[in-house]
Amino acid sequence: MKRIYISFIIASLWITVYGQEINDTIRENGLYWGASYIGDAVYNFRGGMKSAGTYMGMANFTIDFNTEQAGFWKGGELFLKVAHTHGGKASETIIGDYQVASNIEAGNLTYLQEFWCRQNIGRATVIVGLQDLCVEFLSSETASLFMNSSCGVHSTVATNLMVPIFPLTSLGAQFHFNFTSKLTLKLAVFDGIPDDFPNNKYNLNWRLSKDEGYISFSEISFKNIAQNAHGYYKLGTYYHNGHSMTTKDEFGHEMKENRPANYGFYFVSDQSVFKNQSGRELSFFTQLSLSPKSINANWFYIGAGLNYKGLFSKSSDDVFGFACEHSGINNDIGSETTFEFTYKVPFGESFFIQPDFQYIINPAGTDSKLNNSMVGFIRVGIQFK
Repeated sequence: MKRIYISFIIASLWITVYGQEINDTIRENGLYWGASYIGDAVYNFRGGMKSAGTYMGMANFTIDFNTEQAGFWKGGELFLKVAHTHGGKASETIIGDYQVASNIEAGNLTYLQEFWCRQNIGRATVIVGLQDLCVEFLSSETASLFMNSSCGVHSTVATNLMVPIFPLTSLGAQFHFNFTSKLTLKLAVFDGIPDDFPNNKYNLNWRLSKDEGYISFSEISFKNIAQNAHGYYKLGTYYHNGHSMTTKDEFGHEMKENRPANYGFYFVSDQSVFKNQSGRELSFFTQLSLSPKSINANWFYIGAGLNYKGLFSKSSDDVFGFACEHSGINNDIGSETTFEFTYKVPFGESFFIQPDFQYIINPAGTDSKLNNSMVGFIRVGIQFK
């Protein structure tokens, strides 16, 4: 595996440095490629399950094909993304938190993450194929700075349902319609239960079954654009029609489990407060989601935070962030709250370093009562395109 990574990095560097002319020719014909790597060094200093550290990494390779630019039909796009994750599982073995402190924690996997086609038709857009829900729904540009998984996918959505999110995606179809330049409606339907990796090692075993049901999402978004401040406001809902699952007990006997229909609501906002001529900018985000307490372990989530660009850098490339993520959990612990501080420093266009600190009150990812956790991260990232 180390040889694969070394070859991957050498090849990407060679193409970036020496293959620019070839790369430009390829792009002129509508074919774009990208490769990236993110690594998290994490240590739990106090509380949680134990004081210890681990390392987690994620490599991605993407191909994006523009049909119109290539001389075929207008408004078409084909996209493929392959991913490899490796390393430990900090939340599962060290921290014991419910919301998952790192958004790249997945274990040792190599798989196809996305493979879809998009077609723009006037004001409408249709997307069909293997998809990651969070690319189009629940997303917050401001919250994307943070490492805690709840900032990317509300914990109520990620834990109550088997939704198509990192690392396991599923087949689906989306329809978007732009009523105006500011108002957009998004609708989507996905396979109700993505086949997990033990039965679907590379995420190539795609199948649809009536027993698995379906999950649908709808989201209306409003974009407010001003000269020195802009905002995005999104209101959405989701519904799962219920499904049957076949599991095995401790003796290996198969059991069929029927789960009832489920639903929930969510709200996301991004608001820039000011942006000056030098590029310094202050922005806020809020997240809220609710689901029925009677049938869900995590019935409530709220998150909020801020970003400040250009805290120390004159070029305004560095970003400081503070966020709070709170989950209401339907057990004896009752809730989990995380306070997160992070600071991202880019070096050129291809490399960044991001220290991150999280203080987790009532880590609720195990059956035991755990002491509050203090977790530190150093994230590094490199990108080739």
